Amino acid sequence: MVDAVLRITLAVVIGTLAAIVYSLRVLVLMERRIARIELHIEKVAQKILKEELKIEKMLSKRNKSKKKKK
Repeated sequence: MVDAVLRITLAVVIGTLAAIVYSLRVLVLMERRIARIELHIEKVAQKILKEELKIEKMLSKRNKSKKKKK
């Protein structure tokens, strides 16, 4: 009887540990995926910033040329 209880207890403990390890593995994979997504978002934000700076320069040049014509 003691042997059966011990086996059941060990099976439960091992099953729980396996579930924890699997969950940690999934969390690590998700964290890596999120890190990649954040990197892509950062790159897109940098591209948008560069484009906005180009537009601002073009507008400031246009405004300066209009002021000179007046």
